[in-house]
Amino acid sequence: MIKYFLGGMLVLGAGCAGPDGMGAPTPAPTPGGIMTGGGDPGGDVTPSPDDTVTANAATGGTWTRLASVPVPAAGFPMLLTDGTVIISEVSTNRWWRLTPSNLGSYVNGTWSQIAAMPSGYAPLYFGSGVLPDGRVMIEGGEYISNKAVWTTQGAVYNPATNTWASVAPPAGWSSIGDASAVVLANGTYMQSDCCSTRSALLNPTTMTWTATGTGKQGSSNDEESWTLLQDGTLLTVDCNNTVNLLASEIYTPSTGRWTLGPNTANKTCDINSDGSGSHENGPAILRYDGTVIAIGGTGHNDIYTTSTKTWRAAPDSPAAGGVLLDSADGPTVLLPNGNVLIAMSPGIFKTGTRMIEWDGTSFTQVAAPPNAPANSSFHQNFLLLPTGQVLLTDFSSDVEIYTPTVATPVSAAIPAITSVPSLLSRGGSFTLSGQRLNGLSEAVAYGDDAHGATNYPIVRITTTTTTPNQVFYARTFNHSTRAIGPSVTGSTSFTVPAAVPVGAARIQLVANGIPSAAVNVTIQ
Repeated sequence: MIKYFLGGMLVLGAGCAGPDGMGAPTPAPTPGGIMTGGGDPGGDVTPSPDDTVTANAATGGTWTRLASVPVPAAGFPMLLTDGTVIISEVSTNRWWRLTPSNLGSYVNGTWSQIAAMPSGYAPLYFGSGVLPDGRVMIEGGEYISNKAVWTTQGAVYNPATNTWASVAPPAGWSSIGDASAVVLANGTYMQSDCCSTRSALLNPTTMTWTATGTGKQGSSNDEESWTLLQDGTLLTVDCNNTVNLLASEIYTPSTGRWTLGPNTANKTCDINSDGSGSHENGPAILRYDGTVIAIGGTGHNDIYTTSTKTWRAAPDSPAAGGVLLDSADGPTVLLPNGNVLIAMSPGIFKTGTRMIEWDGTSFTQVAAPPNAPANSSFHQNFLLLPTGQVLLTDFSSDVEIYTPTVATPVSAAIPAITSVPSLLSRGGSFTLSGQRLNGLSEAVAYGDDAHGATNYPIVRITTTTTTPNQVFYARTFNHSTRAIGPSVTGSTSFTVPAAVPVGAARIQLVANGIPSAAVNVTIQ
């Protein structure tokens, strides 16, 4: 069943028309946003007491509200390869861009509106991904203009020209909706259909599709969260397999097939053997130690160890009011310090979000942004920024940034530059080679409804001849690989911004919010 938010009330409607007639898509927000944010608009790089909430000093962080946000209902955010952020305006075809300040601050960044999506395409909850050439794919949509349709529409955004182009769906598909999507290690975009077991691979040159994903279990891909592993395979927990409620599956790109994986330790999907339940599940994210923390829609959670290919039980989520917290659709992000930040709420689609950090052993509640008490987990979206901070949107005009108290990155995840020209000309394009240029994880996950992975190289240039030093991000493109892992090597092209001052500068490779050691260069 769909639960629409209309005037603050839940109204039941029809579910995803999959082969078994089941499915439980995420509720749609009220058009125009859930609420307006509270708190004092902050503007400092270091949050002040007036615009933050103090978190657990050991593991938590602080929240800072961005001032003068022009987006009335900020939806899904994506990080472009030039370091800017684009954010959808909920249930419209409008998108907005946040550009960091010349000191590298997103809190003090500037807003602008980018080109609108094709007429009639105003999606909410959709497949997405940043392609190796820097373009942005948006596919499907559970809602169009806030009406549940499970559309097959799609569009691709070219940041270099600030234009959108429509993308035709795979041949014969009648739905895509809010289905899972991923950019594979070889750079290929893979899209599933929410309401069947079909998947397809996109050729970025011809913008045509090839079927893949044979052997898929269950009745559909609905509500499944896909996780890219370091061996290039995909891991998912099957939320539509009524024969085995603990089933997991592995997709192998070289064969194009799904195969059954080991059973999970807990039932994390909200599904019963008769097909009842919401089918909802939470996000699953790969950590730096090679484990995947899979957050359940049931309050139960699991850990997958990639080295042994086995599942074990994680602790249950914390309880609130006697109810286990869950993430029935909701965001998670891998912080540079190795902890995982998760939005959880007490019961399927219930409000009262808590922000939780997982350190590999236990869950700890940390500070929450102002709107959290009135939001459910699915209202939130996280995006990991090149600064190591986390940007949060919640369908309102309150856009927040989370700054972890512990900022030291995990050493094994630090990228390294192995080759870059020492002389760089403004407006020119060059090649940078490096190690771990995509990080060790996709770093951002939500579930099936949103895909904000940041496993691609970001190039940061900091001037040393200006006072204060200025920060610029160079647009990267033509990444040689999108693989993740400690031994991954590769290269990316980058274009030096024309506004970078002439003279001495430092260049860094940033992967999932973690910068490399700086290399001295000269801008000419």
